[in-house]
Amino acid sequence: MTIIAIQQVPQQAVLQFFKEHWGSTEMVISSGIYDCSQLEGFAFVNEQQDITGLITYVIRENDCEIISLDSTVEGKGIGSALVKAVEHEAFEQGCTSISLITTNDNLYALKFYQKRAYCLIEILRNAVEKARAYKPSIPLIGDDGIPIRDEIRLQKQLDFQ
Repeated sequence: MTIIAIQQVPQQAVLQFFKEHWGSTEMVISSGIYDCSQLEGFAFVNEQQDITGLITYVIRENDCEIISLDSTVEGKGIGSALVKAVEHEAFEQGCTSISLITTNDNLYALKFYQKRAYCLIEILRNAVEKARAYKPSIPLIGDDGIPIRDEIRLQKQLDFQ
């Protein structure tokens, strides 16, 4: 298995991956509205060049924001490897921090990122309701039957010394 730049993956495969995992390529969060298929990122591909993981990000000044992260196989280090690839790229681009937004129901993401030294820095109350005004397909109920209401911003300081 290999990590490659998202631009090296056929565009149709990227579009299909996002449609299967997110319903569309569009991500609506409080930091903006993104077409994930047009963002910088990395793909984790198997020997047949099938995508088994995908991460996208944007860089603004000295902060890199992870916009999406998906892995088709849990517990194999795919997500961790993709996050490390973005952290390394962000550091190379002069970023001093890396951040992301997840929703209050996504306990898996909250555990995943906190184990990798990301800290909760902000709770954006009722942010998902605002996002639903633009993208009504965002579900009302999420993981474990938890109502999806709030966004949670996490951040990690980058220091590869």
